[in-house]
Amino acid sequence: MTDMKLSQQLKKIIIEELNLEDVEAAEINDDDPLFGDEGLGLDSLDAVELVVLIQKHFQVEIKDMEEGKVALASISSLVDFIEAKTKDIS
Repeated sequence: MTDMKLSQQLKKIIIEELNLEDVEAAEINDDDPLFGDEGLGLDSLDAVELVVLIQKHFQVEIKDMEEGKVALASISSLVDFIEAKTKDIS
């Protein structure tokens, strides 16, 4: 899967599964933070749900908070994390 396709898929999952109203995939920059006021504004409950969604959709596990901080920083970091983990499986 290409980076672009994976990033679009992630944006769609985040918008639909986290019920982000009034947000379009095209509005989300791949390098914008997912959490905090500067990016999408997701919170800690969204983080827990996102970890579950990543495991459900990509069969990739985020094992702890440290790994999660890096992986969930942005769409780009999430793409890198998923690709690295799925490469390990292949």
